Amino acid sequence: MKFLAYLLTLSSSMLAESIHSLADSGNQLLLLVGGKQAKRQASPEHPFGYGRERYVYAFLVSIILFSVGGMFALYEAYSKWQHPHGMEPQWAWVPLVVLVGAIIMEGRSFTVAIKESNLTRGSKSWGQFIKTAKAPELPVILLEDAAALLGLVFALFGVSMTIATGNGLWDALGTGLIGVLLVCVAVILALETKSLLLGESATVDDVRAIEAALVGPGVSRIIHLKTLHLGPEELLVAAKIAISESETGAQIAAAIDAAEKRVRSAVPIAAVIYLEPDIYSEAKAPQP
Repeated sequence: MKFLAYLLTLSSSMLAESIHSLADSGNQLLLLVGGKQAKRQASPEHPFGYGRERYVYAFLVSIILFSVGGMFALYEAYSKWQHPHGMEPQWAWVPLVVLVGAIIMEGRSFTVAIKESNLTRGSKSWGQFIKTAKAPELPVILLEDAAALLGLVFALFGVSMTIATGNGLWDALGTGLIGVLLVCVAVILALETKSLLLGESATVDDVRAIEAALVGPGVSRIIHLKTLHLGPEELLVAAKIAISESETGAQIAAAIDAAEKRVRSAVPIAAVIYLEPDIYSEAKAPQP
C-alpha cells in the first residue's frame, strides 16, 4: 500500500517508508532463520553448539536497516531536495490514508512487543533492558517498531506539509528524518549485537545465584569464576573451587557433581559447567 501510494504521488517519504517496510519484513525472516539455525545440534567443529547464530542474524538485521533502510532514505531525501515537486491533487489523500492506517497497525505491533518484553524486563528501564538482554529478538523488534512508528509520523508530517503548501521540500525533509532515524537505530543495534557476538557474561543476578549455589558440602569457597553466554539460553560456567586438603578423589568428585546440580537448579540455562578443584591460598585469590 505504501508503494502504491508512492507510485500515485511520487512522494519520497512514501518511497522511503516502502523500502523501510520491505527491510523490516526481511529482517523478521532473518530473525526466524537465525532462531532455527541456532537449534542445530553441537558438532565436532562446533562443540558448544550454534546458539550464537541468533546474534549473527541480529547483526545482519542492523546492517540491512542501516544500508537498505537508512542510507537509501537519506539518498532519496537528497535527490528530492535537489528536485522538489508537489503531489497530484487527485491522489493527495492516498498517502494520508495509508500512513494513518499504518500507524494504527504498527501501534498494535509495538504494543504486543512491549507486553512480551515486560514479561522478562522486570524492574529494568527500557534502556537497561535493551542493553542487557541476552536474547536479541525482542530488543530488535522493539527498536524496529519504535523506529517504524516514529518514521510514519515523520512521513505523515512531510506529506501533509507538502499537500498544504505545494512545496516538495517538506517531503524531502520528512524523508531525511526517516533516514537519520533508521541510521541511529541501526547503529544502536549493531553496537549491542556486537557485544553479544564477542561474548557476554551472565547477568549480575545469575552470577550471584551461581556463586551462592557453588559453595556447599565439599566446596568451601570460590577462588575465581567466569561465565560466558554461548547463546541466549545457554551459559558456560567455569570456576576454580576450594576444597579441603584431606579429601579423597572420590569425595572431590562427589562434591563437584553436587555443586553442578546446585548450579543447574539455581540457573537452569547453565548448560556447560567446568569446575576445577584446588587448595585455596591468597596467591590464587582473584585479583581486583
